[in-house]
This record gives sequence, structure tokens and C-alpha cells, in this order.
Amino acid sequence: MSSLASRFAGGRDYLAACTVGLPSRDTVDAVRADLDAAASGRPDVAAASRAVDDARASYARLVHSPVGEVAIASQTSVMVSLIAASVPDGAEVLCPEGDFSSLVAPFALAGRGVRLRTVPLVGLADAVTDDTWLVAFSLVQSATGEVADAAGIAAAAARSGARTLCDLTQAAGWLPVDATLFDATVCHAYKWLCCPRGVGFLTVRPDFARLLRPVQAGWYSGDDPWASCYGTGGMLAADARRFDVSPAWQAFVGAAPALRMFADADITELYTHTTGLAARFRAGLGLAQPERPSAIVTWPDATGEALAQLTAHGITASGRAGRARVAFHVFNDVSDVDRALDALGAEGERRAESAHRTLTSENRGAASLVHPLTGLSYSI
Repeated sequence: MSSLASRFAGGRDYLAACTVGLPSRDTVDAVRADLDAAASGRPDVAAASRAVDDARASYARLVHSPVGEVAIASQTSVMVSLIAASVPDGAEVLCPEGDFSSLVAPFALAGRGVRLRTVPLVGLADAVTDDTWLVAFSLVQSATGEVADAAGIAAAAARSGARTLCDLTQAAGWLPVDATLFDATVCHAYKWLCCPRGVGFLTVRPDFARLLRPVQAGWYSGDDPWASCYGTGGMLAADARRFDVSPAWQAFVGAAPALRMFADADITELYTHTTGLAARFRAGLGLAQPERPSAIVTWPDATGEALAQLTAHGITASGRAGRARVAFHVFNDVSDVDRALDALGAEGERRAESAHRTLTSENRGAASLVHPLTGLSYSI
């Protein structure tokens, strides 16, 4: 991970990629160059449009989606609202309790008799019934870091004829992701993918896309955006681009190199690195290891004391839903883990013992991981 970490200027003591990712050197350089060109009276719109195409193609590679099934967007709630607008009148949408509001609220407010039902994440697959039209869930929960049983949920939905919508915002960038397992996915790329805010993606299977109305269509939804600037916009794109919204050009200029970097990276190595750091931290605090490893660690912190301790020691973390939350990404290493444990007053002897166990496991060579989406095991 050292070569990838070197692409970032900072990151020491920054344990908040789950809140907002850090821009890489290439992203900073790209945005600065674009701003300098604009400030000099030479904004390069053609280059910005190419950056949109490059970002879309890199994201498609990252999530293993055909590029023709990827639409660009600005925010998660905007993408989800597109799907909520096409839920049949009176249909049921099933979501996990406590999932991120940008995923849940558009369905809760859809009207037309659309029924939102929520259940604990652990029981989501079992809660799918023949009355369920859509199962919508985050692959990784923002408040807890819990990784959903995506394969089990997708299988249960398929048995009942329900559609699936998966939010990849807290997953893409550290977790192996296959968007084709779901009817649709959404992702805001400013967290783990380290893009500027305002860059998002929707993937949608063609058979599901035919059920969706492009209610947000604009000039960029046309088959040729530059010929779709006036009136009704002319002919919409035949593929997922008909769901495009007009891009924030400078944000996509910065996103293109970031997405290329993650698409080119060894995601298995990145997964092992991030979840290994998280496992070391959990062991140091005496927290149980989750069934499905996560790069996010949370624990009860109703008074905010733990977050205050981390902050007092110069460590950037976050608090959500009465829990302290830390996240480990490519620019972090074991020293970040140990400094955070020191800040929290974790027992040194216990931490040293757990660190030894973690490093022994990491160096074993024949270790096996279970893919969090397919359920298949593989060696690292």
C-alpha cells in the first residue's frame, strides 16, 4: 500500500474517510490547473467533458459494471429519488432500520401509497416477501460500519421477485464490489474514493432501467448533450446516460484521476490493508471482531468522551448515532492505530498482545478471506 499511500500528501492521524476522503496529489493538481486556466480566461470545457467520460469509465471498471449501465450524478438522494419516482403506487420498499437518510427518505416521502418497511439489517434477507417490490440498503452501514450480507439479500430478493438497490457510498474504494449483483446501485464518491464532493454514480441493469422514468432529464441526458440544449432536449441517450444530470465540471476534473487510481489498484490488497488495521484497533480496545470485516470501527460513546479524547490528541474521527467512529484507509498505517489506542488509554499490554496476533496472521501467507459479496473464500 506504500505506493498508493504516497499519492496523498497527508493522512497521518486522519481516521475519517467515512466522513470525507482526502484528495490525492493528482486530484489537487488537476483542480488547480483547471482553476488556473479558468482564472486566466481560458476555461477548458472540452477537457472537463473528457474528465466526465474518464471518471465514468474508471468507476465502471472499479465496480465491474458495463460502462453503458453507469449514469453520473451529484448526490445520493438525487439518484435514489429517481428510483423512488418509479416505484409503483402502493408498492412496498424494504430498508434496514437506521440506514442513511439519503437512501431511506425518498421512499418515505414518495407518496402515492408507497409503503416503507424497515427491519434490522441482520434480518433483512428474511424479511423479503412476495409483496416487496424493492429492497434498498447500504452495503456498509454509515452509523455502525456493519457490512451487509449482500449475497444473501440479493438471493432472497430474486426468490421473491423483488428488485434491489444497493448504496455503495461507504464501500467502494476499500471493499470488493460487483454492481451487477443488484438491479441498481448508487454511490457518492467523495468518501472512500477521495473525489471532490458533487460526484456520484448510478448503475442500473437494462431491464430495470426500462421501468424508470428519467424525471430529472436535462441537456446532459441527451444522446448528444451538445445537441440537446434547448426545448425538450431531443432524443434521450439509449443507455444509462439518459439518467445523467449536468456534471459539476471542476468536481469531475478532480474525480477523474482519483477514480483511475482506485480502479487501477489491487482491491484485494486494499481490502486486506484497511480491514487489517481495523481488526488491530478492535483488538486493542477489546471489541469483538465482526462476522464480515469492515474498515469502519464504531463503539458506544453516548457522552462523546471517546471522540473528545481522540480530538484532544490531534486525531480526526467522527461520531454518529451515539457512537464513536474511526475509519482506516490507504493513507493510514499501524502507527495511526497505535496512536488512536494511546489516545483512548487502551491497555498497552493487551494492545501489544493483540498487535502480535494481528501481525502473525497477516504474515502467514496462506490466510483465507471470505468475499463480502459472493460469500466465496479466496487466499491472500
